[in-house]
Amino acid sequence: MSNSMKKLSSYLHSLSQTPHRLRKRMLATWTPDQEFNQVRHRSGADMKRKLNWYDLVALGVGGMLGVGVFVTTGSVSLHHSGPSVFISYIIAGISALLSSLCYTEFAVQVPVAGGAFSYLRLTFGEFFGYFAGANILMEYVFSNAAVARSFTEYLSIAFGENDPNVWRVEVHGLPKDYNMLDFPAVAVILILTLFLCHSTKESSVLNLIMTVFHVIFFGFIIIAGYCNGSAKNMVNPKGIAPFGVRGVLDGAAIVYFSYIGYDSASTMAEEVKDPFKSLPIGIVGSVLITTLLYCLMSLSLCMMVPYNKISEKASFSIAFLKIGWSWASNLVGAGASLGIVASLLVAMLGQARYLCVIGRARLVPSWLAKVHPSTGTPLNATIFLGICTASIALFTELDIIIELISIGTLLVFYMVANALIYRRYVITGHAPPSHTLFFLFLLSLSAICFSIAWKFKQQWWGLVLFGGFMIAITAFYQHVMLNTTIAQHPQQQQQQQQHWSVPFMPWPPSISIFLNVFLITTLKTLSFQRFGIWACFITIFYVLYGVHNTYEAEEIEMGGVGVVGDEMNSSVHNLQTKVEIQVY
Repeated sequence: MSNSMKKLSSYLHSLSQTPHRLRKRMLATWTPDQEFNQVRHRSGADMKRKLNWYDLVALGVGGMLGVGVFVTTGSVSLHHSGPSVFISYIIAGISALLSSLCYTEFAVQVPVAGGAFSYLRLTFGEFFGYFAGANILMEYVFSNAAVARSFTEYLSIAFGENDPNVWRVEVHGLPKDYNMLDFPAVAVILILTLFLCHSTKESSVLNLIMTVFHVIFFGFIIIAGYCNGSAKNMVNPKGIAPFGVRGVLDGAAIVYFSYIGYDSASTMAEEVKDPFKSLPIGIVGSVLITTLLYCLMSLSLCMMVPYNKISEKASFSIAFLKIGWSWASNLVGAGASLGIVASLLVAMLGQARYLCVIGRARLVPSWLAKVHPSTGTPLNATIFLGICTASIALFTELDIIIELISIGTLLVFYMVANALIYRRYVITGHAPPSHTLFFLFLLSLSAICFSIAWKFKQQWWGLVLFGGFMIAITAFYQHVMLNTTIAQHPQQQQQQQQHWSVPFMPWPPSISIFLNVFLITTLKTLSFQRFGIWACFITIFYVLYGVHNTYEAEEIEMGGVGVVGDEMNSSVHNLQTKVEIQVY
């Protein structure tokens, strides 16, 4: 029998065992120290620890600034929020801040490069981690492609061209929204991919320089907008919220796309010198700084131009043209291009590390997990995702994918908030799992009911009822946990005092869950249809490939080293000391 026939026979035999393997692997978890040691070493060489807290702040700010304010502000102002777009940014910023708190606690306790994938795999099992990781990767690749196309629009304006499509090539045989080929976007992605293959520290230094210039550039736009704008444009022609409260909230769900860069900082956890100190400052600090700048920038835009005259594409550059500052329009085009490059640099840095860790878990081919011994970077993952991003950027318009990105991002942040509550009270707090799972079910149910009442314009009492129910069950759960959680060991209490954790638990993740569900329901039906197709695709991939690869790696090769449920608890107590040995 030929080698190919043997492989086919072996694969068919694996498929016949799919139900058994799904039962064994879907909810299989690793302990944090196994994730940090055994799994991490599958990459061969270690990633090099060279980053400080200010590198993380710059990475977080750089990853977010060039994305949202230049890509989404014009469209959201014109179609959803009007001059109150700054309120949409505040709402999205609050939700992002709450999610960033959840990310930070996980990142401090488990400083590995896997982000949401690792956090959910440690808490709820392999499939949940894989589902979150696949969605984060989709979000990164699609958003980077969309942002790269915006780079072309602003760069053309920097060179004095007023038509955003002037540097694109129209192909008449392709469908609408896929027929404008964007070769500059492809070029910038491929150049950044090659740069990222070289060194993380040098990439971070480049991002730090670009982010400093970017913030100065933001200051110019804000001051120029306030000096040349008029407060009358904030209320004319139809008031500060021409589309009502509903429009403001719909806008918040879309501009949430602007905050997806902050989790890049958490994916750099393996490359931070002092993760217990640097990660909280880097993640939370970057969200706060970015939210402030977003609000000031959107206010500046709406003061310069009435909302109904804002351009959907290259909105800031066109706004300066309309007030007669053509030279500033070119400057804004150049500055926005620089900011977009910084955002792409950070996002592509993060996406490669996600795929690297998923490769370590054997859920995708393991060659994607390899870290180059001399550069200390996930070389294969960087190149593979760079090619995927460039391919999508060549064809696809921003409008096609922006809401698909938002729904995937919101869902992952929702899952991480649930995981934090479960981990804090069940895995490390030793409370009965049933109490926490029932609370999480009621919390999500109340958020869904509140969102349905809002979406279908039911009576106001429905909003009060379900909003009040969410507050009541959270307060009751907090009271119950204070009385029923088993006292922790002195060593564990000392570790919680030494290392950062989310304050006022369980309120921040509970509010995050509620807001994420609400923002998801404000998106269009087409977004859910596209997301449903993507969810089916990644689930089929897991069933046909991922579960068999991990089963053979973990259950057969390593003798079932993956553990399930409460078996995690005995290893959790030793996490911090093991991590500290690795870090210092």
